[in-house]
Amino acid sequence: MATLEVIKECLLALKDRTGSSVYAINKWIESEKKSPIKKHVMKAALKSGVEKGILIQVKNSYKLSPEAKKPPKKAAPKKKAVPKKS
Repeated sequence: MATLEVIKECLLALKDRTGSSVYAINKWIESEKKSPIKKHVMKAALKSGVEKGILIQVKNSYKLSPEAKKPPKKAAPKKKAVPKKS
């Protein structure tokens, strides 16, 4: 379970326009995922999310950046290599 992915899922579920506090994020994760995330791990994940541009910090809350809200683009299906007949 990647902490940053769980945080993204949480922020999408909470849909708070002004951002969600660390307390609200922890509360959602404990109720939905049934596994608490330690404080130092959560803090590191939030910090790296802000540095990568996935999260935006608003005062003491966090929300998803517009780029992170967009669904990931699906890669074009790769064609199988056909072995040459000789």
